[in-house]
Amino acid sequence: MNKIKVGIIGGTGYTGVELLRLLVTHPSIDVALITSRAEAGREVVDLFPSLRGFTDLCFSPPDTELLTACDLVFSATPNGIAMTHARALTAAGTKLIDLAADFRIRDIATWEKWYGMQHACPELVAQAVYGLPEMNRQEITNAMIVANPGCYPTATTLGLLPLVQAGLIRSNNLIVDAKSGVTGAGRGANVASLFSEVADSFRAYGVAGHRHHPEITQNIQSVSKSTVDLTFVPHLVPMLRGIHATIYADLIDLDKSLEDVHHMVSSFYADEAFVDVMPLGSHPDTRSVKTSNMCRIALHKAGGSGKLVILSVIDNLTKGAAGQAVQNMNIMLGLDETLGLMSPAVMP
Repeated sequence: MNKIKVGIIGGTGYTGVELLRLLVTHPSIDVALITSRAEAGREVVDLFPSLRGFTDLCFSPPDTELLTACDLVFSATPNGIAMTHARALTAAGTKLIDLAADFRIRDIATWEKWYGMQHACPELVAQAVYGLPEMNRQEITNAMIVANPGCYPTATTLGLLPLVQAGLIRSNNLIVDAKSGVTGAGRGANVASLFSEVADSFRAYGVAGHRHHPEITQNIQSVSKSTVDLTFVPHLVPMLRGIHATIYADLIDLDKSLEDVHHMVSSFYADEAFVDVMPLGSHPDTRSVKTSNMCRIALHKAGGSGKLVILSVIDNLTKGAAGQAVQNMNIMLGLDETLGLMSPAVMP
């Protein structure tokens, strides 16, 4: 059987190597090229020894002709790069999955405000599909451009989606207290990410405003019947990978039992391969999803306040980035959605 030809723009970061880890063993995929201006000519396994024996690729400069010869291209680059390739790729019939944020926000002015640059192809934003399969599976099937969601928005949206859509919680007082491992900051040299800066410490950041806030708000607003008012505070914790979102929401019907809420959320996700609604009383931890494409969710009622508490954990590099991108790729190419993604989490 002929394999499907894919390319990767910018594969030297953490999401790039995670994407390669998943793709080099995918039974239907041939990774034809991976680009990097800085590392052009260097063997991939020289930079990532974990891939020795799985690929003989070398990094190459981005070449439009080679990229448009692919069936699908991933962009695992910083914000602002994918949009410079989008017109040429889509015009040639090559599908694009952007792991950065170039196509996530529908309102161009909002995007430009939060990302600090002018959008290079605003006309394509309306055509792009937000790549959260549990929310937009049918639209992803026919998409030419998929905006792969951010890691915090993935964990938060999956936690809130069934509750907001069913009208069980108030969307005007949502609080998200989220924690991320250090790989969420990327692979570039950064004093704030040094081991001696992060170890044995814990801090919030972006409290006055974080670029994932409008993305989460957009997601919840798309299924809410009322205005969304969201407080979102991210934190950096001294671990390599993982997202833990603790979400607080007010039930509309205060007499609604936790058992009934749990049954509804469990039913909503019953056919989803990558969402695990855990038994009542559970407290999911990030190591239970490490290197997997799984999101684990638990529901509680906070003692005293009566607030509903949703715990949602993912691996920021997998379900929060590369794994979700492969899931989207499978859907776009008409493959089994779970193909190449069914490995369990790594323990310990």
